[in-house]
This record gives sequence, structure tokens and C-alpha cells, in this order.
Amino acid sequence: MGANFGEQRIVFDNGIEGEPLTIESGSPASYFEAISSPKSVTQTEIDAKLFVPQGKGPFPVVIVVPGSLGVAPSHLAHAETATGLGIAACVIDPFGRRQVTSTVANQAQYSFAASAWDVLATAKLLASHPEIDPDRIGAQGHSRGGTAVMTAAMRDFAGAFGHISLAAVYAAYPWCGHQFIVPEIGQTMLRAVIGDRDEWCSPQQVQGHIHAIALTGGNVSFRLFEGAQHSFDRGTEIEMVADASVAPCAPTCYVARDGALIHPLTGEPDPNLGERDVMVYGMKAGYGRRGARIGSEGNQAQQFRADMIAFWREAFART
Repeated sequence: MGANFGEQRIVFDNGIEGEPLTIESGSPASYFEAISSPKSVTQTEIDAKLFVPQGKGPFPVVIVVPGSLGVAPSHLAHAETATGLGIAACVIDPFGRRQVTSTVANQAQYSFAASAWDVLATAKLLASHPEIDPDRIGAQGHSRGGTAVMTAAMRDFAGAFGHISLAAVYAAYPWCGHQFIVPEIGQTMLRAVIGDRDEWCSPQQVQGHIHAIALTGGNVSFRLFEGAQHSFDRGTEIEMVADASVAPCAPTCYVARDGALIHPLTGEPDPNLGERDVMVYGMKAGYGRRGARIGSEGNQAQQFRADMIAFWREAFART
């Protein structure tokens, strides 16, 4: 769906049609640029579709952020589920206008900082939309999108954007290879879920990240799904993505408060150290490999949907 997403007419079975939006986002080259020099960030537009429930607003909204394969039917299905709960959903396409079709073989085509920037830029636009409640804006990300929504919740990152605060974040099988050294999320409610057979991302790394956020006082929760692979919410048979470049067990790269990456070998922040540099280190150190599985079996997709629904009902009931 990626490149043509903005031009598509999408109508759910419940009759709700997506309103096309153009998000004024940006493509920071690094966390350091995003936090320490935000005015120098290259401006970028991305496409989105806003699905507003029937009835009288303003409504809470969930920003749905896809992963490395771009917008998939499962992301639209989650958006439709949200509208059935009386929650608006805004599905974003980070790829199309950046001329990217997939990042499975090369995650360095644009930065992870840019992925988080997309989330905050979308939240900023939605906060001014007449049908949206600005105090109830949440984000749900999958895989790389899960990384994006967790980063967008970090106060050190969001503060540089203008202190936008997400009410809640649902991170589905996120990659947690980058973690802020002070992972404060303020009042955001955050939940991360991942399967214990995930071959793309490390469940242990996600556990550690959630625990670190909890130690700062964050309102977090975590669930490990038994026997589940990556993207176990897709509702499709498990398949091997042969060109996937993954390094789930590579050492964590921490991010200093000013956005500088901290190389695992030196322990020192370096504003000139790039995301690609750390990725190359992980590969050369022997952690990288080609090929990883995605998909569902049994009732895993239904379990995911039930967990997702419970989270968003609780999150928006408290705000």
C-alpha cells in the first residue's frame, strides 16, 4: 500500500471513510539533531488517513504506525476496530513520500529519530482537528513503528518538539535497541507486547526497557505472548522474510539526554556517531543475520486484538 497510500480511497465495512491528511513532518538525521538542533531538521511531508467514528465528537484518537513492510491490511483492521469502540484512528504512511518501499533489508534508509518525529508531527496536527480531543491522543506502533511510538513518548525527545505529550502508547513487538539513558515518559500510559519466539526483536531487551521506564515512575505494563512470532497480529500464516536483516541480540545502544548515541564499546556519548555506525558494529560483531519469520498461528491474532482493545478502553477511560 505504501507509495500510493495517500491517493487511495479507503472505506471500512462500517461505512467510515478515511479523510486524507498531509502531515508536515521532518527527517532528522539523528536523535542529536532532533533534540539539540531541531530547527535544522529537514522538512518532510507524509500521508495519513483519518477515520472518525460516527456520532458526535470530539473523539479520542489512536495514531497507527506501521513497521518495516509499510501499511498492511492488519493496520487498517486495527484502525477499524478502534472506530467501532468510538475511537478515531489515524493511519500514517512514513514511506511513500520518502520514496521508500520497505526497510526490512536496510533500516538506515531514514533514521529511527525521523520515525518518532512523524508520530509527534501527526499528534500536533490532530490536536487542532475539530473532531479530535487534544487531551486524548494516543499512538500504536508495530515493529519499527513500535520503536517510534516509544521514542515519541520519551520526554527528552518530545520536549524538543514542543512538549507534546501522548496520552497513551501501545508498542507492538518494538525493537528496543536504542534506549534513552533517562527514559522518562511523564503521564503517558505505555504498554509493550511481544511474542516469546520473535526473531526480529529481543523480548529480553523489551523487558529491560519497560523495567527501566518503570524505575523512573512511568505507568508501564508488559505482556509476553507464548509461542508468538513477530507480527503475530497479522492473521496470516507464518512465513520467512528472506531479505530481512536482523540483529536482535546486539548490545543496546543508549541515547544521552542531548540525543548523542553512546557506543556500547566506549560508554561515551558521541554526537557524530550515527545509527548506521552502530548497526554496522552489531553486524561486524557477529549479531546480524538474514531471514526472519512473521505471521500468526492459532488464535494469536485474536489474543492480540483483545489485549489491544482492553488497553485503549482503559487508557481513554482515565483521561
